[in-house]
Amino acid sequence: MVEELLQDFVAYGAYCKLIEEADFVYIYNSLATLLTVEPKNYSYEKIQEKLQGISKESIEDGSYLESLLSKLLSLALEKGVLKEDNLVERDLLDTRIMGILTDRPSHVQKKFREFYQDSPKKATEYFYEFSQNNDYIRRYRIRKDIHFHKDTDYGPVEISINLSKPEKDPKMIALLGKMQSSSYPACMLCKESEGYGGRLDFPARENHRIIPLNLAGEEFFFQYSPYVYYPEHCIVFHKEHKPMRISAEIFPKLFSFVEQFPHYFVGSNADLPIVGGSILSHEHFQGGNYSFPMEKAEVEEYFTLEGYPDIQAGIVNWPMSVIRLRGKNSAELSSCATMILERFRFYSDPEVSLHAFTEETPHNTITPIARRRGEDFELDLVLRNNLCTEEHPLGLFHPHEEYHHIKKENIGLIEVMGLAVLPARLKKELEELETALVSGEDLRKKESLQKHADWGEEILRKYPHLSSENVHEIVQVEVAKVFMEVLSCAGIFKRDAEGKAAFRRFTEVISKA
Repeated sequence: MVEELLQDFVAYGAYCKLIEEADFVYIYNSLATLLTVEPKNYSYEKIQEKLQGISKESIEDGSYLESLLSKLLSLALEKGVLKEDNLVERDLLDTRIMGILTDRPSHVQKKFREFYQDSPKKATEYFYEFSQNNDYIRRYRIRKDIHFHKDTDYGPVEISINLSKPEKDPKMIALLGKMQSSSYPACMLCKESEGYGGRLDFPARENHRIIPLNLAGEEFFFQYSPYVYYPEHCIVFHKEHKPMRISAEIFPKLFSFVEQFPHYFVGSNADLPIVGGSILSHEHFQGGNYSFPMEKAEVEEYFTLEGYPDIQAGIVNWPMSVIRLRGKNSAELSSCATMILERFRFYSDPEVSLHAFTEETPHNTITPIARRRGEDFELDLVLRNNLCTEEHPLGLFHPHEEYHHIKKENIGLIEVMGLAVLPARLKKELEELETALVSGEDLRKKESLQKHADWGEEILRKYPHLSSENVHEIVQVEVAKVFMEVLSCAGIFKRDAEGKAAFRRFTEVISKA
């Protein structure tokens, strides 16, 4: 049993090209030492046999590694290496196990640079596959996420229910309450996370590797998100732990990235609470090799910008308020985007409840997204505002209360672009709702469905022929519609006549030199 597992582990590393033949004995002995088992009967021939028995499919869906790690953790529990059999402790140890197979940062960076000399795409393909094979991206968890696409008035949108991010159980939450706080690393985006052993309130990172980049003269690092909400979901973070700030300096950095990786988009969350969807304490961007629904949306109305004759500008047909700029000169685009940002920071329009400040507190900012269009650069500027009111204490331009049964959380960069990241609770709730809609059960009598009662009753009115055969499709369609309503809530200038007129008033302000 023990020898089989040690050999399986080496064979996995060899199959995925994480290690070479010269590493076999070293890896074999390293794993044995970690698990406190006595290594014996090392057999190169057995490892070769096991290599031949691994299927490509089992690697790509993560099932091979999932099974192998489960067996290794059972052995660790038996040997007392794994002290507690809970998800957090298991994740800490299996990351340490995978760290044995993970190459040194200097070697990974060297390989990345070598691939980059051939093409940027080959470099990212290498690093993305590496980050999956060494289990930094846990394929076997990602595949559990629910994804579907639905047509809307703005084109197809994407819905995901995130099941891959583990939730802490009550026992673990109690243990966390007894822990002494630590300030190292300062956050999960910091470069000091690379190789960090983790703790109960901070994931292990022995298998984490980062690639240094220079963006507009500043030092950044490149990595992939462990939760990959979309293909090749990457994170680009500043060398220093410093706050996010949307300013003139951000645009050259975004363009620098897409110059170096023209097959990727890159964008930033907004820099204010409520409208910022991620860590605001550390400057970072998100990108990837993916085309989002908002990118596919057409410009519905063009306008001119005095002083920028070579830049094409327009309003995008999207539920949020998006200005799209396009041109060949990234420096000129950066200057134009800075002008729009600075004017919007101080822009108010009381007719549509847009207020730039409450006393000294600022409310206006933007979410910028950059990409290449052939030889052109394209920049989407999504206008954001975090004003809170008595009627909407969580945010006027935030998901409104009637949609909280589906989405209550902040609308961040990914959702702005048309991919809903919905909470795991919805998997069970929507399954129960479908059953109740078909059976005619009173939605208000079941605690888990009470929050969906108004919505569910409206679904029944809209679809009198609802049945067990079509209920799943109907509920998915209605979830997509709610998501688009949520995006409309977050839009500064609404899509009605009044909102479109207000948007034109702002474009007139930025059109003048």
